[in-house]
Amino acid sequence: MDFATLFENATVAGIPLLVFVLAFVQWIKSLGVSGVYARVTSMVVGLSLGIGYQLTLSIPVDFAGWFGAVVFGLALGLGASGVYDAVNK
Repeated sequence: MDFATLFENATVAGIPLLVFVLAFVQWIKSLGVSGVYARVTSMVVGLSLGIGYQLTLSIPVDFAGWFGAVVFGLALGLGASGVYDAVNK
């Protein structure tokens, strides 16, 4: 399975996680958070949801499993940050 397919399949209740992270960051921005704080928020939310999603698939039992879950969460957060920056410009 390639990385793009992994993100396409990362849905909870039919909602893609990347879309949820972007929507959550937009909501945070409506509360007055902007700039670097909005990017940090998207990273933290992406990391949290990415790790949480990986835990729903299976609980890692070794370092490789936990490392993969963290990398997936970071990629989700970075993806959301990148989309946020692209849309913001």
